[in-house]
Amino acid sequence: MTDTAAPQAAAADGPLPATANGHSSSTPSSNNAEAARYSYARAILGDACFDKVASARLLVVGAGGIGCELLKNLVLVGFGNIEIVDLDTIDLSNLNRQFLFQKQHIKKPKSIVARQTANSFNPLVDIHAHHANIKEPRFGVAYFQRFDIVLNALDNLDARRWVNRMCIAANVPLVESGTTGFLGQVQPIQKDVTECYDCTAKPVPKTFPVCTIRSTPSTPIHCIVWAKSWLFTQLFGADDETEDDQELDKAVADGEDAEEINNLRKEAREMRDIRATMLAAAAEGGADADAAQRREQLHRAARRVFDKVYKGDILRLLGMDEMWKHRPVKPVPLDYDAASKPVEGQPDGDAAADEGQKRAAAEKQTSLKDQRQLSLRENVEMFASSLASLAIRAAANPSDPLSFDKDDDDALDFVTAASNLRSHVYSIEQKTRFQVKEMAGNIIPAIASTNAIIAGVLVLQALHVLRARWQRESGGVAVGGSAAGEGSTPAPGVGAAKYVSLARTTQRMLTSIAPAPPNPECGVCRDVYVPLRLDASSVTLGQVLDGFVRRPRAQGGLGMADGDGDDGDGESALGLETYESARLLSDPDFDDNLGATLESLGVGAGKMLTVTDEEGVWQAVNLVIVPLREGETGLVVPQPGEVPELKKKVHPPPTAAAVKEDEEQTRVEDGEDDDVVEVLDVPLTTTTTARRKRGLEEVEADSSTPDVDDATKRKRADGDGARSTAADGDVVTGGSSKKVKVDAGDADVVKGSTEAEAIELD
Repeated sequence: MTDTAAPQAAAADGPLPATANGHSSSTPSSNNAEAARYSYARAILGDACFDKVASARLLVVGAGGIGCELLKNLVLVGFGNIEIVDLDTIDLSNLNRQFLFQKQHIKKPKSIVARQTANSFNPLVDIHAHHANIKEPRFGVAYFQRFDIVLNALDNLDARRWVNRMCIAANVPLVESGTTGFLGQVQPIQKDVTECYDCTAKPVPKTFPVCTIRSTPSTPIHCIVWAKSWLFTQLFGADDETEDDQELDKAVADGEDAEEINNLRKEAREMRDIRATMLAAAAEGGADADAAQRREQLHRAARRVFDKVYKGDILRLLGMDEMWKHRPVKPVPLDYDAASKPVEGQPDGDAAADEGQKRAAAEKQTSLKDQRQLSLRENVEMFASSLASLAIRAAANPSDPLSFDKDDDDALDFVTAASNLRSHVYSIEQKTRFQVKEMAGNIIPAIASTNAIIAGVLVLQALHVLRARWQRESGGVAVGGSAAGEGSTPAPGVGAAKYVSLARTTQRMLTSIAPAPPNPECGVCRDVYVPLRLDASSVTLGQVLDGFVRRPRAQGGLGMADGDGDDGDGESALGLETYESARLLSDPDFDDNLGATLESLGVGAGKMLTVTDEEGVWQAVNLVIVPLREGETGLVVPQPGEVPELKKKVHPPPTAAAVKEDEEQTRVEDGEDDDVVEVLDVPLTTTTTARRKRGLEEVEADSSTPDVDDATKRKRADGDGARSTAADGDVVTGGSSKKVKVDAGDADVVKGSTEAEAIELD
């Protein structure tokens, strides 16, 4: 946020003028104005539905392409109470499709400007804006419970999953939306009525091993990711040696070449030294420094970087003969002086300059600047000039490191030149500046009309959700959900909430289907959510487990100590595991944290503790930490009737192959398949001899692999009665079953993209 944004953010949550606070004035003129403004909406929706609209509290998450159109629609329909949360600021590239913003708003918070502009459309609406991350602790379950409906207009998977989880925990309906170029969809979600956002697997960003990016690229995207995510960050981004070491440590743990990882550590240290020298040269003398002297120093810095990454590092890699045994093409180091010269065969001197200028002028007339293939020399010049510009910017404010932005010309020039030079070294196809922008920005161009259509559908589905009407797959209409109430059954023929998709087909543009029911194996909406009031500064993790989780249900506890969910008498005791997000806090073999307070473990109000059992009997239980009420202390155990029922975990049926394997293994263990020698009085023939010989060979082959049989038996013995499945997230290691929760932030590899996988959901 800029310095000027702070007072705006503070004012965003304050009251608006009396005529714009969402409540009509008591004067007859204002009553008449309100009646006139909403007369059409009331006539179309009916009095009962419009009263719901006017009094409903809405949370809008995201103020980008869909969010702007959505906010405009909401205030014009007459929704009276809206809160909007967005972390982003306005960029020049937003102005062609996010129509609540203008040029003077660039660099200002989207949520605050969107609120101001939308209020000018309808001053009778009460809008509160937050320039913040929706994942902040203050936006916990208690915050979401304040709203009647949540509308998502987000552009990333992680935030979508977070909002989905919060809405499930708070039992608040959610309407999800997204666009990708000309495509889009709207998905209404209600706990226990429809599937949630996480009921179906979502595509994840393409990832690449560290060694591929840093040492052995083979495609243009490898080089672009290297230039954007590694080289740019090393030179101009946050100087975080610990984070880089952790990434390399994880790569080693993933089984990548340990020797090569050690070499990459050395390269990173050398790059940090070069960075320090470069920034010192850029900062020397400040703005008053002699321009020629600074330019010369920055030129030397650019050459030093060039020589390291395109010559020194490549020569080191070529010295590792083992690396290139099975690779058809070896990299070719670049020499700075040679790469800066004109291509051999071209005329030198003034004639060459004149000819080059003529060719360049002719080429510019027939092709766009960004769509022209650059020569090796042009890439070197762009590399040096963009590095100098970025170094001066980085040195001017060392406390604010630079980050790649596809709309930053210097940053895009640097990534384009750096990736093309690396592609040249590895004999990989080079890309134009426009192509690099698409791939580095992970972009499918956003279409304003698509956003407008989806935002309109989003409001229509929100109206259905407010009436708590849900289209069933059978064709009927279900009335229910947390938004149900008096007047929730409209006249026959009125629509119900559906999943709507927008596609460019010859038959129809919009397609709607009934929302699918919840996935019984979903690890989000099928989990149990329990609000738990406690003092995180004094209550320990062990007290939570013993005082509530294992406590008998008759005494207000969960009764999760055994497989029956009754009194926890220990007859069928279960081993419990506790997580905070993906972080393991305790399990039967790890009890170091049981005596620590929740606060010391980083678990406070708004956070969740997830409890699972090792045997996979119960669906996971999420304990939502809620602050104490006035006069309460310690851990407040709910009344027996306030605790939700535990859910048995649903395991998918075993596959036919697994059933057959189990049956065969059972026969072996029961002795049904023991070798029996039966003496038959038959003549010895060639056929029987051959058959017996084949049988002996098979026995010898079987006896030569005892480890396989033993491992199978151990696996069966250890997993008896508690089959491990991939859907449960179980990992079998050394004959034991251990549930592992994984978070997107734990990726051990460098993220990238391809044109086919590029996606924008804004």
